[in-house]
Amino acid sequence: MRLVNIAHGDLIVFASYAALVATTSLGLNPFLSILIVIPVMTALGYALQRAVLNKTIGSDILPPLLVTFGLSIVIQNTLLEGFTADSRRILAGGIEVNSYEVIPGLAVGIFPLVVFLAAIIVTAALQYLFYKMPLGRMFRAVSDDYKTSELMGLNTRHIFSLAMAVCFAVISLAGLFMAIKTSFDPTAGPIRLLFAFEAVIIGGLGNLWGTLIGGLVLGLGQAIGAYIHPGLQVLAGHVVFLIILFVRPEGLFPRIRE
Repeated sequence: MRLVNIAHGDLIVFASYAALVATTSLGLNPFLSILIVIPVMTALGYALQRAVLNKTIGSDILPPLLVTFGLSIVIQNTLLEGFTADSRRILAGGIEVNSYEVIPGLAVGIFPLVVFLAAIIVTAALQYLFYKMPLGRMFRAVSDDYKTSELMGLNTRHIFSLAMAVCFAVISLAGLFMAIKTSFDPTAGPIRLLFAFEAVIIGGLGNLWGTLIGGLVLGLGQAIGAYIHPGLQVLAGHVVFLIILFVRPEGLFPRIRE
């Protein structure tokens, strides 16, 4: 939507802390906390886009980069003040460590399977939204040419804000899953942004299913690296990204433009 969001990773961490607060303060089951986190984050995303980010949209890519970079710093320091630099984690009753033995010697983690199924459902929902629903067509029209869309009578500021609200809803899920899967702290955002960037490039720009596959490829590379040596986990993912970037600079499944 014509916006490069440097704060995306930090917003995921922010959602993790929101889920943590909902879980600890209200005594909710971690998965039920999403019923509170998603509406709150969705409203926050709409308000942020409407009040701040809409003013940065234009032909120049620099203003949104600078504003979201500043937003990233604000989020990190706010979380540091409120929660300190200590690592946190949400316990979900053991589901994060339980596994199911498919065949003797091969087990699949239950929580990674839940995350994978959720990713498929979210990707399918977004695909349907963007390519089958009128709102999705408005999203794409405004993204391609917002000035012409305004001339056609579309309220571009409202549509941009709705798109950011959808983004924040997905961020809420990512934040909850990250908080259950691994420890997190206020500075964990930038590395998540890097992983997301690599997944998008591997899959191919503009392809939602390609992004999902890109995330799987990146995760597989990291898993192989961790199997060889725990210290190679992140490095192995970067190596996989660079290899694919060298072999197929356009990504594995780029969207074809006619």
